[in-house]
Amino acid sequence: MSDFFEFFTRFLPDLLKGASMTLLLTAEGLAAGFVLGLLATLTRSYGNKFWRGVAIGYIELFRGTPLLVQLFLIYYGLPGLGITLSRELSAFLALGLNSGAYQAEYLRGSILAIGDNQMMAGRSIGMSKWKTIWHVILPQALRLAIPAWSNEPVSLLKSTGVVFLIAIPELMAKAKSIAAKTYDPIGSYIAVAIIYLAMVYLLDAMLKWLERASRIPGFEMEGRKA
Repeated sequence: MSDFFEFFTRFLPDLLKGASMTLLLTAEGLAAGFVLGLLATLTRSYGNKFWRGVAIGYIELFRGTPLLVQLFLIYYGLPGLGITLSRELSAFLALGLNSGAYQAEYLRGSILAIGDNQMMAGRSIGMSKWKTIWHVILPQALRLAIPAWSNEPVSLLKSTGVVFLIAIPELMAKAKSIAAKTYDPIGSYIAVAIIYLAMVYLLDAMLKWLERASRIPGFEMEGRKA
């Protein structure tokens, strides 16, 4: 145990640098995914037949294929079409596109929970379709989505580990480098597991606080009845 503690403290600065990159990738992917997911779910729920098909195709494609395959296609495949992206941009796109497909489904579920009565009420008082969506449906849907959506940040945080395969210096890449230097892969990956557990615990605590802070007594029940 003392040997591991010395190992952990010795390499903790390097591991924390990798953890900071992991958190940055998570934040960037989550933000991009939210924008894409919101656009996809609005298009799927309220767009015409063509755009609904585009949205469904995007969602099914990125939910139905592994993140690693998507990452490799972007980083290694696009140069074959004359499009060369940096490692960082490739990771950002893969994580954002993948997360967006999952976030679209979380948001779509909450919009469906609102029901059609809200749209009918908004249109009946003279609001346009998109004004009703923006001012009436979305504020409610976003609140309703938080409990289910809170799984996505934690899932994305753990999914960032695949980007070490294109040499992004995140937590797993640091662990691999340390294991190669010390010939102690077990100690390296146990240290990484401890840091992941700490990050997941803190992120989960933040998300639970967000859920409590955004909760309106009785609002969840109204959403289900609508």
